[in-house]
Amino acid sequence: MTTMRMLGSSRRCCDGLTRRETLAAGALTFLGSGFNHEHLLAAQAANQGHAGKAKSVILLYLLGGAATQDMYDLKPNAPTGVRSEFAPISTNVPGIQVCEHLPQTAKWMHRTALIRSLNHKAGCHNCLPSYAGYEAPLPDQHPHDTDPPSMGSVCEFLNTKSGPDELPAYVYMPNWLGWGQNFRRGGPYGGFLGKKYDPFTTECVPTMDAGISAAAGNPQTVRGQPILPDSALPTDITIDRFSRRKDLLKQIDDEHRRLERSGIVERYSETQQRAFGMLGSSKLVSAFDIKNEKPEVVARYGNTLFGNTALVARRLVEQGVRFVNVTFDLYERPKLIDYDAWDTHTNNFKILKNNKLPVFDQVYSALLEDLEVRGMLDETLVLVMSEMGRTPRVNGNAGRDHWTFCYGAMMAGAGIKGGTVVGASDESAAYVKERPVSTTEICSTVYELLGIGPDTRVPDRVGRPYSVGMDAEPIWELIG
Repeated sequence: MTTMRMLGSSRRCCDGLTRRETLAAGALTFLGSGFNHEHLLAAQAANQGHAGKAKSVILLYLLGGAATQDMYDLKPNAPTGVRSEFAPISTNVPGIQVCEHLPQTAKWMHRTALIRSLNHKAGCHNCLPSYAGYEAPLPDQHPHDTDPPSMGSVCEFLNTKSGPDELPAYVYMPNWLGWGQNFRRGGPYGGFLGKKYDPFTTECVPTMDAGISAAAGNPQTVRGQPILPDSALPTDITIDRFSRRKDLLKQIDDEHRRLERSGIVERYSETQQRAFGMLGSSKLVSAFDIKNEKPEVVARYGNTLFGNTALVARRLVEQGVRFVNVTFDLYERPKLIDYDAWDTHTNNFKILKNNKLPVFDQVYSALLEDLEVRGMLDETLVLVMSEMGRTPRVNGNAGRDHWTFCYGAMMAGAGIKGGTVVGASDESAAYVKERPVSTTEICSTVYELLGIGPDTRVPDRVGRPYSVGMDAEPIWELIG
């Protein structure tokens, strides 16, 4: 008999029923007598007993499409116009090489697994495959309520913690995906689970060093750090006044619930309560206060926006946050600082050498070192990926264009068999040569390591059971 998991948060609805009880009733109605309460309890127990080595995940997301053939899948024997300008160097694992501009990363290959055959056909700059494993082409790149939920949103959905000082299960930093272009990209959201399972998203004020200029093809180092939105009361609002506003809003919400038990009202109420709770969360405020860190630790991360955000990510998982996203985003607006990010249509090698690779190399190695020193690396999964890769052939502007047919990803830490290479690209890093890997398998692997069975079911928009791992197998070769 197939076991099905229909799970949800234990938060209570306005009628006193828990969300889990509501989902159970819906599942019983939909599935009929063949799926009774006894089966549901057994399914829940099975999920709770699912062993996972990772307590938390930190996703380092390289927005734009990193040229992994210039990072850790170099082809030195490929013809001119295809091969990287960078030389390969040895790592601390015999037989595995990476780019010469990743010397610190090379020292952590014993804890890192490389995937060199990732691919999908869902379209360029489509981030939904990365976050949810959903590889069907979409009409546009914006988020939709019909999208499958992201990995982080599933973690939030399954979160049973509650209380004024509890942290969210899913934090997204340093800004919403695409903020620097004023273009909200789909992928990291709750989708059909509902907006209340969207990530807790921070803000930032990106800056660059004084006395220099930036332009497309000449990105600058982005400074700054993630900021809690509305983390402090405005100066004209006292605690008493704030409390009165809460009371008034509660009355309005009570009236809304009396008039209409709609999904919008429920979503508004939970989101609002969560926002109020965050104002009083000493754990959250403390996690973002990196002034309490030793200066040498902050310096080790590089004092960049990406570095400071990764440092906050470590502090958040230390406090128990389940899924933390750190995006290496681009910043065209409100002020041009780094237009290119990893979308290197022009000057690919110059941008990677002078900007992207040194920053990434420092942050990746600092994060793994920091986690290991604190005894956290064995229980924290670090995932590095982009929404796509870059073309094998270099274009007329010394850049590489969009390519989804073969690229790479990296995984390290909890449950990962270090020094492992999964899959292979052909002689030009153009197409998969052996062991193709889908983004769905990546997501299933993350769920497996978190102890969330990839076959776990959550309800879609009409209450039908949806497999979070889309029934894909994890990548067992890299699980230790």
